[in-house]
Amino acid sequence: MPEPVPSAARHRSSERAVRAEDKSFPACLLGRPITALDAPLSDFSTPLLVLDEQAMAHNLQVMADWTAERGLELMPHGKTTMAPVLWRRQLAAGCTGITLATGWQADLALRAGIPTVQLANACADPALLRRLAAHLAAHPEQELVCWADSLSTIDLLERELPPGARLGVLVELGADGARTGARDEATAREIAERVAASGVLELRGAAGYEGALAHDRSPEALEAVSTYCRRLAAFAESLRPLIDATPWVSAGGSAYFDLVADAFAPLTDMRAILRSGAYIVHDSGFYRGISPLDTTRDVAEEQALAPGMRAYARVVSLPEPGLALLDAGKRDVPYDEGLPTPLGVSPTLGGPEQPLDGEITALNDQHAFLRPAGTAQLAIGDVVTLGLSHPCTAFDKWRLIPVVDAATGTVREAVETFF
Repeated sequence: MPEPVPSAARHRSSERAVRAEDKSFPACLLGRPITALDAPLSDFSTPLLVLDEQAMAHNLQVMADWTAERGLELMPHGKTTMAPVLWRRQLAAGCTGITLATGWQADLALRAGIPTVQLANACADPALLRRLAAHLAAHPEQELVCWADSLSTIDLLERELPPGARLGVLVELGADGARTGARDEATAREIAERVAASGVLELRGAAGYEGALAHDRSPEALEAVSTYCRRLAAFAESLRPLIDATPWVSAGGSAYFDLVADAFAPLTDMRAILRSGAYIVHDSGFYRGISPLDTTRDVAEEQALAPGMRAYARVVSLPEPGLALLDAGKRDVPYDEGLPTPLGVSPTLGGPEQPLDGEITALNDQHAFLRPAGTAQLAIGDVVTLGLSHPCTAFDKWRLIPVVDAATGTVREAVETFF
């Protein structure tokens, strides 16, 4: 068995200082610990992604209240941010664990000291399995629970895990045309029985992902998701006789967690666990249009999630009437679930803004094509504030992201990501 991996202390943001390689950070902050910054937003360069301190705190409280009222746990998907410092904020707000998507991500979370890690995927990498097992053997206070959707997966786990391993397993129930997951209950039950009889695996319950079945909130989409969630709940209930401890049932991305909550409501004496991860920063695009906790769903502002990330880009070219080129592109902002949305414009970064109507019509690697609406007048050097869509592909473009106090326009800390 390999030696246990080193502690994650080396990943803790308190030990990280600003470096010259950190995109758009000012020279005045070089060498400063990222938890002890003190600089106005105007010191930074563009393009720039920022997180909003007040919005994140608000969103953490909104989701904590919402889940508590329904008797649900939340193990948010850490792949959204890949930022241990934000995972710890989520745990401090009442989350009972962190979910990850790959074995490497799970390893990072365990080394970061996360007590409970759910791997919402199968790990079929022998070297990673041995590495995870070594860590768990050295840290009995932590637990890892992964998914499995086939007997072949169980064969691999039993072959590669060392004797005495203690890996929890959730049997993944899928649906026709979806992503992973056993396609029928009979197959899923066979997998569960095999796990329950294993010497190195522990059956914990059932899991699945409803988000692969729909992409909007049309009646057809909502019915497809609800039907699947009820199937998953019934399957989890059927596994009770095979499980010694309190069973888990887990679902819930950031789009349909209300439907998951409805399907899980009849379950008693079971750990009903959501995995919604984007809520911490929400967005101004895809999730704003589909999340059940947005003002577009007639939710009161104090009970709705708020956009907690935005970008700033500078006008670098006005080559023809009705077109402005900005200095942010695919390397800087997300674009897979909708292009950025212009919100305002200012002569300076962090300065007073005027509303800006218009549309980003395309992104190149380092340019955004802005078509201002009406009579908007832009000048070279103006800074445009951009609303963004899809947090999962925003964080991965930045190694270090400043957190802004919206009330003062001051950056006092930054979030380090690990992608």
